[in-house]
Amino acid sequence: MSDVARIRILSVDDHPLLNEGIAAIINSQPDMQLVAQATSGSDAIGQFRQHLPDITLMDLRMPDMSGIDTVIAIRAEFPDARIIMLTTFQGDVEIQRALEAGARGYLLKSMPPKDMVAVIRQVHAGKKRIPSEIAAHLAEHMGEEELTSRELEVLRQIAGGNRNRDIAERLFVAEETVKVHVKHIMEKLGAKDRTEAVTIAVRRGILQI
Repeated sequence: MSDVARIRILSVDDHPLLNEGIAAIINSQPDMQLVAQATSGSDAIGQFRQHLPDITLMDLRMPDMSGIDTVIAIRAEFPDARIIMLTTFQGDVEIQRALEAGARGYLLKSMPPKDMVAVIRQVHAGKKRIPSEIAAHLAEHMGEEELTSRELEVLRQIAGGNRNRDIAERLFVAEETVKVHVKHIMEKLGAKDRTEAVTIAVRRGILQI
């Protein structure tokens, strides 16, 4: 197959081993070609400008900026960019953010290589692809009330090991106000205590620790 007909791919991941594995899978496909690799968000934006790939595989967590922020930056410049998130994370909040940012697909790094190349072909053909287990995960929390920005602040403070009194001092509010926020956080997350609230928030991608 000539290079003209191949799907040109940019792979973005800060793990060298994964980068090599992805490269090997893509280059073994007769209809695909890896045109560039990037190891950070800013590098990805530069590589995208230079190569204008058909498909970009984007890691969710990177050292300088998140994969979601990188998607937003690329799509602000290139609205037609077809980007697939490739990640180990299944948090529904991060999936939602990625899709809102304009990602066309979502892949877990634990998936078999044949699934990865199938999703690349489908997204290249103009479709959106989200694996069934991720779609189910999204549906599970559909319509739930989100945490407010202040509740998120309080939750971050809890995750940092701070007590209500410390949180009140740091956020310049009354301790009673903090207690009300904590109550709302636990209700919204369905948590029994503060530790469980943090665990749930990390698992769902509401908090990054």
